[in-house]
Amino acid sequence: MKQRLLLLLWGVFSTLFSLSASAKSNSAVLPSGLRCEYLENPMGITVHSPRLSWVLEATDKAAFGQHQTAYRVLVASTSRLLAKGEGDLWDSDWIDSDQMQHIVYNGQELRSDRAYHWKVQVKDEHGRVSAWSKPAYWTTGLFNANDWKAQWIGSDEMYNRAAIENNITDPWFRKTVELSKRPGKATIFVASVGYHELYVNGERIGDEVLAPAVSDHTKRARYVAYDIADKLKRGTNVIALWLGTSWSIFPGYILHEDRPLTPIVTAQMDVYQEASPGDGTRPLARIVTDATWKTHPSPNRLLGKWDFRNMGGELWDARKEIADWNKASCDETAWQPATEYPTRLTLSPQVIEGNRLFDEIRPVSIEERADGSYRVDMGVNFAGWTEVNLKGQEGDTIRFFYSEREQDDMTFGLHSAYVIGDGGTGTFRNRFNYSSGRWITIKGLKNAPTISDVRGWMVRTDYNEATQFECSDTLQNWVYDRIRWTFENLSLGGFIVDCPQRERMGYGGDAHATSETGMFNYHMAAFYTKWMQDWRDVQGTEPMVGNMLDTNYARKAVTSGRLLNNGVLPHTAPTYWGGGGPAWGGIVVTLPWFMYQHYGDKQVLESNFELIQGWLRFLESHTKNNLLQRFGGQWDFLGDWLWPNATAEGMNNDKPETLCLNNAYYIFNLRTAAKIAGIIGRTKEVSAWEAQAEASAKAVHARFFNEADHSYADGSMANLAAALLAEIPPAPLRSKVMERLESEIIDVRNGHIHAGITGGALLFKLLRDEGRDDLIYSMVSQTTYPSWGYMKANGATTMWEMWEKDLPGHSLLHSSYLYPGAWYIDGVAGIKRDQQFPGFRKFVIRPPFRDATDLTWATGSFESPVGTIKSNWSREDGKLRLEVTVPPNSVATLQLRPEEAVDISAYKSIEKLAGQGGLLQYKVLPGTYQLVQLTAP
Repeated sequence: MKQRLLLLLWGVFSTLFSLSASAKSNSAVLPSGLRCEYLENPMGITVHSPRLSWVLEATDKAAFGQHQTAYRVLVASTSRLLAKGEGDLWDSDWIDSDQMQHIVYNGQELRSDRAYHWKVQVKDEHGRVSAWSKPAYWTTGLFNANDWKAQWIGSDEMYNRAAIENNITDPWFRKTVELSKRPGKATIFVASVGYHELYVNGERIGDEVLAPAVSDHTKRARYVAYDIADKLKRGTNVIALWLGTSWSIFPGYILHEDRPLTPIVTAQMDVYQEASPGDGTRPLARIVTDATWKTHPSPNRLLGKWDFRNMGGELWDARKEIADWNKASCDETAWQPATEYPTRLTLSPQVIEGNRLFDEIRPVSIEERADGSYRVDMGVNFAGWTEVNLKGQEGDTIRFFYSEREQDDMTFGLHSAYVIGDGGTGTFRNRFNYSSGRWITIKGLKNAPTISDVRGWMVRTDYNEATQFECSDTLQNWVYDRIRWTFENLSLGGFIVDCPQRERMGYGGDAHATSETGMFNYHMAAFYTKWMQDWRDVQGTEPMVGNMLDTNYARKAVTSGRLLNNGVLPHTAPTYWGGGGPAWGGIVVTLPWFMYQHYGDKQVLESNFELIQGWLRFLESHTKNNLLQRFGGQWDFLGDWLWPNATAEGMNNDKPETLCLNNAYYIFNLRTAAKIAGIIGRTKEVSAWEAQAEASAKAVHARFFNEADHSYADGSMANLAAALLAEIPPAPLRSKVMERLESEIIDVRNGHIHAGITGGALLFKLLRDEGRDDLIYSMVSQTTYPSWGYMKANGATTMWEMWEKDLPGHSLLHSSYLYPGAWYIDGVAGIKRDQQFPGFRKFVIRPPFRDATDLTWATGSFESPVGTIKSNWSREDGKLRLEVTVPPNSVATLQLRPEEAVDISAYKSIEKLAGQGGLLQYKVLPGTYQLVQLTAP
């Protein structure tokens, strides 16, 4: 923290210096929003050549046409040198380029455990030099495995996988350290299997919760970097760690005998007297975890077994509290030496935002019931922490039961408990687990709780919001808001879970319903980069279903997580467990492509290319006559999932429609992979995958096309959309198949959706790409079953797993139907990617056509990779009015129907282009514009 304080002080000084310089600069732009590897001032990264990015702010908001013609980056070893304009580690000098994303550091070799300070200035369209940006920094972790001298340690309590419930406590660890001087720099790197909290001299460090981000603990553990220099002092210091059982006993991670079934931790820190030590500087001390650390059981214990339908909760026994457990005054007499475990896991930094608490939630009511229990209504379904103030007698056990459903006290076995200590009062608060639900039933209290005694928080990854949206339709605003709320509640731990209460698995199939919704509404690049690393880690292990705690089954039977090393992918990452089909593993092709389109990130294609190759080889090994064949176990070849009435019809089936959908998705994967290969220059793979896609498309068309009505297989929306998205219909038939899809939506289903997770995601992707806002609006505007409006009418506060509400065993907070979230931005607000120019350097503004929706206005603001794009439109008096903001260093193409041509005579920075597809086109340079339709309709 001391180092961070110094960085902050120098940042203030440098900012004042930059502001002074800005007054002298007449540049049209100023660089801002500096990022390193997508993060603001990341700590502990181990990228040897990190990528730097920024956006540009217009210095004159009334001006137009601002863009960058050159940039200069300085990187210094100290903030003082940077403030003086000295880049002792890298001075890029002036580089003639308009690029401001993914600029690769090209300075001196980076060293472990050091800070790097940087800033940038640019030249504008007239060659005028801007002021320097505000300073930013990144710090490095430990680059080489042999840099780690710390040992993995844990307690000697072992989890009994045969027990009905978890039997081990969440352990404390502590180490007393003597320092001869007050340090200027001290960064401790902490990796744990199971969650951890760090304390120094009794003070909790940081506000991150449930750290670190979830990893595949058969292969990897991620470490978090903590700056604790200002918490240490000369003399005696106590460094303490508190571990939570959690993922350390997850059945899918039980594999290698060297990792014990107990939470473990490794931590290392070099303490320096200097705030910015030089290359040859020796540390005052090196602190590492080893057997000299002491351990003691804490009052906290995981309830449940951290398994499917058994995520449980937490038990706090206040009678076992030791108030000074993490201070120098603690009596260590009853503490035992920690146990070293020779665990072999790859250690890598957590290059993603941590989990934090958001949106404090207060109850809307508390009901006292006849049996003496209390029913707390939190007013909204959420996944996160709760806190309850309690009174009672010593030894009283107060129990909490969490439920998504008003009629049930508990859903999915989520429960916690608190044992009152000798003071007669206490506060239950989550620490290493979380609950999910709207209602809390409290049993065992003798005094009624008040509303002020109870509060909750959503817990999620701390990515930033990117978007604001609102329109004239209150139902659409509700759907958009609830999709976002649901998405946020599913994004804990650096991956998107299917549901936070029953499974907590990172399903690839569900990611089709969430990934673009995430990108268009939040800053998700670091998040998805981390998740792709998880998918690389799990490749080669077959999917898992069934009881992975059964040693006679696990890793031995079909779909028991056998290590096949043949390119196969489980259906979830980093969690392995759960059923799926080709569209689940196929996210490893689709998600990198979406990221490239959205962020212009070529590296994500390169780093995941081997993963893609392995996956497509695996699928190819299960083809016959160019058709993908059913493979795997009972739960390995799902097609669409959770369409209306799916439970009654039978979801896990071998019907022709499933074979058709999975083959169409296979072709979609091949065509996408060929595009990826083309971008990174892999011409051999381009030819092979394009040829296979064409051959398979012909085979699918020959087998499944219904000539009588121009449909595929069962004529479902899912199969029609998948066929069109995969470009299966021959060119002369494509329009006929599209007409058949339109008829299926409007005529057959009366404007309602009739698709599930994968089918619906493919459907919405197709319709967004085709610009069919009319068909999407029809589906999202319905209020009867099946629809989002039906959920609203039935009291939903989050999106459900199924279109039906009360089918047993299904969740009411789920990833299934979140795909409209992207459409509200690129459809209703009309802010669209230009497919030819990834990363929004060029983008499209196209409001919905007049007859596509009943909306009279919409406002949208989107923080794109190049800056904030705004699109506000209205037709309230029958005349189109547009307010558009194009950020500096980008170009927009405005697309309108001829009858809604706008007056551009006031703006020299707008140029009318040749029309395309029956639309007028205008080239719009940076600036803010007020445009009005030339004539009323």
